Amino acid sequence: MYNSVQVCGLRGASIVDSLDTLYIMGLTEDYKEAKEWVINNLDLNSNGEASLFEVNIRYVGGLLSAYYLTGEEVFKQKVLELGEKLLPAFNTPTGIPRGVINLGSWGWASAGSSILAEFGTLHLEFVHLTELSGNPIFTEKVMNIRKLLDKIEKPHGLYPNFLSPVSGNWVQHHVSLGGLGDSFYEYLIKSYLMSDRTDEEAKRMYYSALEAIEANLVQKSPGGLTYVAEWRGGILDHKMGHLACFSGGMVGIGADDSVPEKRQHYLDLAAEITHTCHESYSRSATKLGPEAFRFDGGAEATGTRLSDRYYILRPEVIESYMYMWRLTHDPKYRQWGWEAVEVGGSFTSYSDS
Repeated sequence: MYNSVQVCGLRGASIVDSLDTLYIMGLTEDYKEAKEWVINNLDLNSNGEASLFEVNIRYVGGLLSAYYLTGEEVFKQKVLELGEKLLPAFNTPTGIPRGVINLGSWGWASAGSSILAEFGTLHLEFVHLTELSGNPIFTEKVMNIRKLLDKIEKPHGLYPNFLSPVSGNWVQHHVSLGGLGDSFYEYLIKSYLMSDRTDEEAKRMYYSALEAIEANLVQKSPGGLTYVAEWRGGILDHKMGHLACFSGGMVGIGADDSVPEKRQHYLDLAAEITHTCHESYSRSATKLGPEAFRFDGGAEATGTRLSDRYYILRPEVIESYMYMWRLTHDPKYRQWGWEAVEVGGSFTSYSDS
């Protein structure tokens, strides 16, 4: 049933990443098969380049979820072993990890700038590695990242996407809520929520970042669509990527913990962003959203460039539908999600025929 495609230096990314889904959906035989694959085939000593970010969200996250759902000790053993192998990534002058390591040799595979969305998307998993192992080093590593980001000077309160792990300075002033930046912000608000609302530092950093984003990046099109532009050294690029469409759901789940006078405002903003992302679907010929859509030259929520006109099963728009349904119970979000399933299913049927 399962293939063992190699992803980011390890095999079986889809298998490990889907363990929790298989279990929750009651696909018992598929889950057992996947578990056996982890026991017999997941090799944590693979040589080759491995993305710290991808290994963390797919393997560490997948194994943690599987362990918490099932209590199977094999998942705990594997995830703690893998966590130890990721620690050398943080051996830089600043403690900001580089993006790519070699798991087999416990060393570096490449250098260069570190990416905000990558080193900022470790906190949730590493805190749980400390909880499971009793070893504080995992939490210490990610808290060091947060403290550096908290104190560093930020242009207009914004977090650029590239940082030098050697100097601890921003490399470029490109800011995006889409690719390269996205999940850093998501992990701030989720860290606060995961802590049973005790992580005040994460809360403060999240709402400060959100205020800067709203002041500098959130725009309203002539047609009334709210979108999140990108920022390049002070110049706005009126483009929104599909990846940035997670932000509707993110703003929504953080609305209730903001100051009372802004709670409805943030819920409204979440709905507006989610509506815009739905428009990127409904305005395309296929009714599936493009990789990026623009708001310039007369265009609104459409992919005007050939290089943006593709769809690769990204979940961000559907994710925001789900969050907004949970928060508001407005049936339109379920309808929008079902429409995407129907359209996607028709293309699958066509391609298989």
